[in-house]
Amino acid sequence: MSVLASLEELEPALARSVYKCAVSLKGGGKLLICGNGGSAAEAMHLVGELVGRYKKDRAPLAAISLGTDPALTTCVGNDYSYEEIFSRQVRGLGRPGDVLIAFTTSGRSPNVIHALKAAKEMGIESVAFLGKDGGPALALANEALVVRHTDTARIQEGHQFLMHSFMDLLEVAVAEPNAKL
Repeated sequence: MSVLASLEELEPALARSVYKCAVSLKGGGKLLICGNGGSAAEAMHLVGELVGRYKKDRAPLAAISLGTDPALTTCVGNDYSYEEIFSRQVRGLGRPGDVLIAFTTSGRSPNVIHALKAAKEMGIESVAFLGKDGGPALALANEALVVRHTDTARIQEGHQFLMHSFMDLLEVAVAEPNAKL
């Protein structure tokens, strides 16, 4: 319960994150989303909400979950390194105007760090769902939603709450033509 209560302080960063993503989507951009393990499941969950639907029956939103293609992931992991599995996709699929959304409970996942660096080098905005103290990812993300807890399960639960709050706001911002951004 204390984790959920602590998330209220993230409301301004959440609103800025939604704004960045809404501007991107309304301008023809896309969201590139990544994470490892449970965070990969969060990334796929968010893509499902965006491309499928959340609460409103609306047009699909442009979003891609990075790392879900086993042939691509093993190719890049084998030919380059596992640390490059997301950054290669950011460089190949991303364009200025897109947004990278990264999930990492530690803020220290090397492949997520490399993806955030690639986004920064390419002028792609980024939003990071982080845990603990945010780790090195904190300094690389344009916006960070840090669940300040040490237990991975609590951090992921916080991320899920934030993700659904993000969708509540984003769906209104992109689905309603006169929504204020």
